[in-house]
Amino acid sequence: MAKIKPQALLLQSKKKKGPSRVSIPTIMLYGVIVAVMVFFLFATYRHWSRRSMIQTHDDLSTSEGENSLIEHTESDAPKYAFISTSKGSITVELYKDGSPDIVDEFVDFCQKGHFKGMQFNRVIKHFVIHGSKVDKLDATEDWTSRGKHYSRLDTSLKHEAFMLGTSKTKHESGGFDLFITTAPIPDLNDKINVFGRVIKGEDIVQEIEEVDTDDHYRPKTPVQINEVTLKYNI
Repeated sequence: MAKIKPQALLLQSKKKKGPSRVSIPTIMLYGVIVAVMVFFLFATYRHWSRRSMIQTHDDLSTSEGENSLIEHTESDAPKYAFISTSKGSITVELYKDGSPDIVDEFVDFCQKGHFKGMQFNRVIKHFVIHGSKVDKLDATEDWTSRGKHYSRLDTSLKHEAFMLGTSKTKHESGGFDLFITTAPIPDLNDKINVFGRVIKGEDIVQEIEEVDTDDHYRPKTPVQINEVTLKYNI
């Protein structure tokens, strides 16, 4: 057996100790692992970031809701009423400052659903339309006679049309009736507690005013209030 020379043996030893080359598949595998880890970290960060934003939005919404509730409490009563009728919708601005007690009473009756199905049982052209759940002829005799009188007067009077009010004389049933004027009335405050005015839907009021009526000013075709919705703003 031939002997290996010392110099050849040294070279052979150096070759064995040298670093082995990394294969391309191994590099690709490491690259995939790194990419997966980066994606996982990014996804985790995005998840917690979104959760933080949602939590902040919920906190702001809760704060806004509480502030809105405080504002509503401070205002004591809604500022507007939407009267839905079989002819269309009428928007009314409520005079909380001028008639606080009447507005509070009106709001209370609205919340109890008192006006649902209420009929406009008196329609006097160029005067008023009257909604009530009590249909008594003697209760409106004075109003009908006044209507005949005022329809012949000049319209440049001190009281405006499209005012919302209720009778000063309470019904025996404890109800709450509604008057909407369709023309200026000189002594409006003698008979009605005014607590609002129509700001939208004047054409609906006029359409109701034009319905055919019998000799007692009752509409031949029923016209009713479907419901009254209260609003703090429009």
